Amino acid sequence: MAVAEGSPGARIALITGVWLVLALLVGASGVLSRAPVPVIPAVLWTLVAIILVAFWRSAGLRAWTTALDMRALVAVHLTRFVGIYFLVLHARGLLPWAFAVPGGWGDNAVAAAALVLVLFVPPRGGAARQVYVLWNVLGLADILMVVATAARLALADRDSMFAVTHLPLSLLPTFLVPIIIATHVIMLARLRAARRRGSDTF
Repeated sequence: MAVAEGSPGARIALITGVWLVLALLVGASGVLSRAPVPVIPAVLWTLVAIILVAFWRSAGLRAWTTALDMRALVAVHLTRFVGIYFLVLHARGLLPWAFAVPGGWGDNAVAAAALVLVLFVPPRGGAARQVYVLWNVLGLADILMVVATAARLALADRDSMFAVTHLPLSLLPTFLVPIIIATHVIMLARLRAARRRGSDTF
């Protein structure tokens, strides 16, 4: 379905597109590799906060997001098949085991489960709600573990996480991971609201 000009969806698409271009420019510039290590998680969490504050404070954005089929939000997490690339880079000696292997396999598992939800689990009914809650909790725990591990390894040895400060992986902290974390929180909020109002759909 086309997004009407001037609708919240059109504005979100425009903002997201501009954000992606800026993230690409930052990655191409190499500025992240020169910045103090704490800057990268600070940028990531600032972006998460901006998304969530916008969601809760903008009635139009919240209404638009809430009206989306839950599977559209889940489909965003298919990008987590980037875990395959983590494993490839580890095999080439470009990412440490502690980040690439647990994070890579974890992200691949979350992405595979997301594909199952999108294809086979319509967002309605109590049993489906529990499946979506479980997937979100596990997916959020996985991404938080990945973020924490990346920060710990970078603080211990900056060069070990060099690949994450350059394209294409620089898009993780500056674009993709904030969206992943924020959408998990938004989906959990939707699921909780649906349960509180006794709705069969979510």
